[in-house]
Amino acid sequence: MVPPWRINEVLDRAKNGPFCREKDFDMKILWPKLREAVKEYDIKFDPENIVPSDDSLADDVWMAGYNLYLETGTLCKSTNRRILFDEEEVKEALALHPRKIRCGFGKDSSEMFHREIEDKRRPFCFLSPDITCDEEIFIPMTMAYLQEPIADGVCAPILEEIEGRDIKVSDPFEVKGSIAHAMMFREAARRVGRPGLFLKSVGTAISDAAQIAASNQEWGERLTDSRFVASIAELKTDFSLLNKMVHFHEYGCYIGALFGPMKGGYCGGPEGTAIVGVAHFLQGLMVNQAHWSNYFPIDIRNNSNTSRELLWVVSVTYQAVAKNSPFISTSNGFASAGPCTPMVLYEAAVHGLVSVVSGGNLWEIGVACNKYKNRTTPMEARMACEVGLGAAKEQVKREDANLLAKEIVSKYEKEIDNPPLGKTFQECYDIRKVKPSEEYIELYRKIKKELEDLGVPFLY
Repeated sequence: MVPPWRINEVLDRAKNGPFCREKDFDMKILWPKLREAVKEYDIKFDPENIVPSDDSLADDVWMAGYNLYLETGTLCKSTNRRILFDEEEVKEALALHPRKIRCGFGKDSSEMFHREIEDKRRPFCFLSPDITCDEEIFIPMTMAYLQEPIADGVCAPILEEIEGRDIKVSDPFEVKGSIAHAMMFREAARRVGRPGLFLKSVGTAISDAAQIAASNQEWGERLTDSRFVASIAELKTDFSLLNKMVHFHEYGCYIGALFGPMKGGYCGGPEGTAIVGVAHFLQGLMVNQAHWSNYFPIDIRNNSNTSRELLWVVSVTYQAVAKNSPFISTSNGFASAGPCTPMVLYEAAVHGLVSVVSGGNLWEIGVACNKYKNRTTPMEARMACEVGLGAAKEQVKREDANLLAKEIVSKYEKEIDNPPLGKTFQECYDIRKVKPSEEYIELYRKIKKELEDLGVPFLY
């Protein structure tokens, strides 16, 4: 099974590739070549087609991103060297990449696979808080996500403190906090009766040293779990990330590539963001050496991806990848509104719908612009996944998904830059019983009924 693809080649090129300062990479290589690609392939965002049905658009976005990556490569910030690959090498890695992986173990194991456009197979559902939380509620919050029957995999929240001490990158308390994170995550999984579930960790560990410290089959990260090697926006890496890549492969666990091209930065508009998204998928294959990926194009202004523009980026990128590659990927939602608000449930529903119909698996969902500690619950993820699973079950077509997406987006788009903050996990859940509040249950049922009346599909 590939990856890894010739690890030493990647590391050699990170040290010996063509020299390039970061500013020159951004302004003299990436930016002009991206503008040329948008023009050459005539990529245009259409606000009336959030979910496009044009297969030629998907092919054009793929080829634009593919050729962009061959021309730009990846910049290693630790050396100011470009990691470049020729087309034969990329084709080899694509041809040998697995189209499915077995995740977790025992009764809790499941399969994550490459999905096609309008694929009727059940998408893999990863549930994740995507936010920091207080140490005191780490276990109940994690249990709340783990106990959702819809979850095929779970990522835990992130710790900012451990035993009353701040966790800072490369500080000894980062190592201590990361080990505690791994231990408590395993405990939470046992307590809900799902010890073998596919766990993604350790979000608390930013540095390579802290990630390596949490690798332990007995109490920490197992071979059946997964770890992230992130990319630095746009199309960059560094030695810390490469150290993680080497360790994870030699330890033997699955690697996920994590990347989020930013609309409004060097990507420019939605067209450039989609093209750079495809290039990031290729970096995930060649540099991050990943078995699967987690993709989240994001608006640099409001840190969300549920606007018309960003949903279009999600859709066209996943259609490009679904149609032209073997990649296994989860689509990571980021909502503007906070928990226990109608808006966040609309945002979750439309992200799940658009992602699944376009060929993505699901990673749901960061909320409240992913900025506020403790402000997330599994209810938002449940909404996104119920709709996504319903779309696959009912074999929803792109044309129909587009009509539904426009209807849902119209309910909240005027508020996307000034969204309601909502409530904290503690306000939405009984922490001792790990149960959602009656208020949130009633709101969920109300919004679900409203969406069903519009024709939005649900799992049940």
